[in-house]
Amino acid sequence: MNPVTRKPPQDAVTVRRLRLGIGAVGTALPIVLLVGHIVVLRRFTLLDSLSGYYHTEMRDVFVGSLCAVGVFLISYRYRRPDDVLGTVAGVLAVAVALFPTTVGARPGTTSDTDRTVGVVHQIAAAVLFVLLAVFCLFLFTQADRVGVPPRPAAVRFYRACGLLILAAIVLALASTQLPADVRHTLKPVLWCETVAVFAFGAAWLAKSDALFRAAEPADIAPDPQTSPPLPAGS
Repeated sequence: MNPVTRKPPQDAVTVRRLRLGIGAVGTALPIVLLVGHIVVLRRFTLLDSLSGYYHTEMRDVFVGSLCAVGVFLISYRYRRPDDVLGTVAGVLAVAVALFPTTVGARPGTTSDTDRTVGVVHQIAAAVLFVLLAVFCLFLFTQADRVGVPPRPAAVRFYRACGLLILAAIVLALASTQLPADVRHTLKPVLWCETVAVFAFGAAWLAKSDALFRAAEPADIAPDPQTSPPLPAGS
């Protein structure tokens, strides 16, 4: 029997590269921001949130990475729900990059307009994380367009990533009720954001080869008119 490759319903290479790009940037972003800031300052220091790195020498990395993720998400095309949610999430990612938070800004340098922009940033970031959790919990766990379901272990992994993102959002919001000195010492928002971004990136990296698994070689059934008869007793 000759093996053939089942061709996915759309360019698997392009979709896989988009998923890889989204996952790689998402996974690398917290590491690059935290380590880069420490290297530049030559001393160990952490900010209160990932968004606060906008106000440091890592601004270009923060803005560029989020814009790249946004473009990848907007360009991502697979099924109708993926297309719609990807486009909305991509626009939100760009908004998070271009509407900076006031967290981490130098005291006395923010105006009322800056604070309004900061609120837009927070809303866009919260909705973005929710949509990324929806990808993990509901879209990545479905069968692909040729009907091949993800492996049970993969489904559990996607769901775990989605639940981690939602838990991180809830904990970050709850941490705002802590005293200011406790928040500054423990930096719960920073760690919650880092966990959520890692979970998002890991899910997209894991999903990046889904179309290739659907296109693995399959055996063709022998043609009864051209295949020789099997020996008796075989």
